[in-house]
Amino acid sequence: MMFKQCIGANSYSNTFRRMNKFTIKDIENLSGIKAHTLRIWEQRYQIIVPKRKDSNHRYYDAEDLKHILRVAFLYKKGVKISQIAKLKIEDLKSLTLIDAIEDNSDKNLIANLLEHTLDFDEVGFESVLDTALAKYDFGKCIIQIIYPFLVQIGAMWLNETALPAQEHFSTNIIRRKIITAIDKLGVRNQNTGAAEKYLLFTPEGELHEMPLLMMHYMLKSRNVQLLYIGSNVKIEDIATIIDRHHVTHLYFHIITNFAANSVDEYVFTLAKTFKHQKLVFSGPLTERVTVKLPNLFLLDSLEKTIEFAQEGGKF
Repeated sequence: MMFKQCIGANSYSNTFRRMNKFTIKDIENLSGIKAHTLRIWEQRYQIIVPKRKDSNHRYYDAEDLKHILRVAFLYKKGVKISQIAKLKIEDLKSLTLIDAIEDNSDKNLIANLLEHTLDFDEVGFESVLDTALAKYDFGKCIIQIIYPFLVQIGAMWLNETALPAQEHFSTNIIRRKIITAIDKLGVRNQNTGAAEKYLLFTPEGELHEMPLLMMHYMLKSRNVQLLYIGSNVKIEDIATIIDRHHVTHLYFHIITNFAANSVDEYVFTLAKTFKHQKLVFSGPLTERVTVKLPNLFLLDSLEKTIEFAQEGGKF
């Protein structure tokens, strides 16, 4: 209630409505069903009926999205769309649930995580995560399920088709799981005489910690020597740590736009300040780097980042 008062009730209501509206392209990207096919289903079977904005543009809401995700699930299982169209809503939900219990394919697990996120369904979300963890060890679950899901929900948030609260809801559950998994690894890799040691952080102003936590687990599980100092770290704090600890690599991940400085300026400052350390930079903002520095290594794709983690920090 206080949050609504701070930003104004009308502003809150408008923000929520805007983030609860999906274009047919959004539905295509999230369901895997082509927009052309969705339009045919709409015209022939009335699978979904779009709403209209004041401008008369078509849109779909969260209930439409969940409905299409269920339809797409059965359709990809081989059920004819003409048969699916005859199902009542409750029958469709029930049938999808029964099949989903037996089908733990990666795409289905990710789709179910998305649906539970939209509903703020903690029990359902944790149940799907547990299914994924029963299928894979934790490291592979990160690569196959968690990371693709976070990319999807992050894209929805950036495009204002998901509320920030929905992103926070899902990422906080995943965060707990990752921290628990890291704790289970114990302190087995605290060899202070190791030739290489990584310092993991996000720069000052970057509050997205999840990718860093995932890399923490992946490297620690491969006995890489590391220090983890978390998000929103100032350069002077990094310098203090390096003065006291043997650190050979600085690993950082950036998602957020830099307001005061460009990414080039940041990496140049790091490279100049820490001439004896290798800088390993991952995240979406790697694409904005134009400077070439001898001690800077860019993990500018998901594939490169995963390979780096799987190889235990080796290039």
